[in-house]
Amino acid sequence: MACRIGELVLGCRDPELLARFWCEVLDFVVLGREDDGSVEIGPREGFGGAQPTLFLSRRDEPEKGKSRLHIDVNATDRDQDAELERLLALGARPADIGQTGEEAWHVLADPEDNVFCLLTARLDPL
Repeated sequence: MACRIGELVLGCRDPELLARFWCEVLDFVVLGREDDGSVEIGPREGFGGAQPTLFLSRRDEPEKGKSRLHIDVNATDRDQDAELERLLALGARPADIGQTGEEAWHVLADPEDNVFCLLTARLDPL
C-alpha cells in the first residue's frame, strides 16, 4: 500500500481571493470554509477523488524564504497560448525566476505572487 496526495496546503493572506482565482483556473469549487478564514477547494466530485484538494490556509504574514513547492498546470480543452490568455485574464502575471526564454512552459504568479507554471502539453480532463 502507498500514500497519495490528498490536499496541497498554501499559506496566504486572502484565502477567498485565491479560492476564486484557483477555482477558475482548475474548474474547482469551494468544498469548505474554516472559522479562521481558511478555504478548501477541490473537484466538483468532492474529497477523495483522483485530484488533490487545495487548502488555502489563512496567514497574516507570508512564510519566510522562497517556497520550495509550486504548482504546474496543463490545459485540458485548449492550446497553451489560449490557456495563457485565459490565465492572464483571471489575474495571473508573468513571473521571472531566471528562465532563459527558451522554455516550453510559462512561469506565472497568482494574485499573491505564488509561482506556478503552465506546461505545454494538453491533458485530457479527468
